[in-house]
Amino acid sequence: EVNERMCAASFKAQFVSSLISPLVSLCTYLTIGAVAVLGCFFVIDGTIRVGSLQAFIRYIWQINDPLSQISQLSSQVQSAFAAMGRIFNLMDEEEEVQNGKVEIRPDKVRGEVTFDHVVFGYDDETLMRDVNFQAKPGKMVAIVGPTGAGKTTLMNLLLRFYDVKGGAIKIDGIDIRDMNREELRQLFSLVLQDTWLFKGSIYDNIHYGRLTARKDEVISAAKMANVHHFIKTLTGGYNFEINEESSNISQGEKQLLTIARTILADNRILILDEATSSVDTRTEQRIQTAMDRLMQGRTSFVIAHRLSTIRDADTILFMDHGNIIEQGSHEELLKKNGAYAALYYSQFE
Repeated sequence: EVNERMCAASFKAQFVSSLISPLVSLCTYLTIGAVAVLGCFFVIDGTIRVGSLQAFIRYIWQINDPLSQISQLSSQVQSAFAAMGRIFNLMDEEEEVQNGKVEIRPDKVRGEVTFDHVVFGYDDETLMRDVNFQAKPGKMVAIVGPTGAGKTTLMNLLLRFYDVKGGAIKIDGIDIRDMNREELRQLFSLVLQDTWLFKGSIYDNIHYGRLTARKDEVISAAKMANVHHFIKTLTGGYNFEINEESSNISQGEKQLLTIARTILADNRILILDEATSSVDTRTEQRIQTAMDRLMQGRTSFVIAHRLSTIRDADTILFMDHGNIIEQGSHEELLKKNGAYAALYYSQFE
């Protein structure tokens, strides 16, 4: 249904924009034809001269040129208006309320996360109904399921990009709605599928994880992330400049640098969202080793499609249509022979 609506909208837009240019040309030709016929009568009658008629027709052609150029830009004009609408929608959004009732001290956070009868939906449509699970401090929770099952939405709720419509999400027994959003998000470190590095040296990119860190701590974080040896092979080592698009290092090395930055940040709760999905198998093993070191002693949420990376998780949540339909360890879910087992065997048989 969505595809058909997009197809219909695209057809209308292209149909209208493709008609504008020939319509302008048609109007020009009809005008020239009418002027030529009437002008002939005026010339015969002696009202105007042939040169005046020719000059008038030439003026019509000169008017047609800019109109034709404008008509050829109709699709770009439509796109510009659509983009302008999105900008105004963003500007009209309300500011996030930062005031919280509870002051958080990151060094005192244990990292226990509880989803207590959570209900959530976009607009009027309910996506999640009665979501319940608990992540113990220092344990790993893996979240799997088909595309669109609500895995990333679950993490967006934890980070308070959206607020729940029912139930509560708690960290160490405190409802996150009672926390300041900025302080809450400082408890988390994220390693995403799309890596983000800025133009500057490798040292600055890692150091950005904790601006108060010493140089030896930056190097130690790089060693734990299995990227120190790679950095030493580059011209200038840690002073090697990453370009604007980060295209002068490979995807796998970029991911290892973001892991080093996350290790340096040393936050209590980790979110790993498809961190190894865009690399080859050998690089995946290096990244997985680095992530295993990163997750030690921290509460970790791992979203994964490759089930080989989450078999050692303390708890696995299988989600579908926004709800948790199975949860347990890898061995427990295989014994149930349910949705998780079917997905697992489909990848490894």
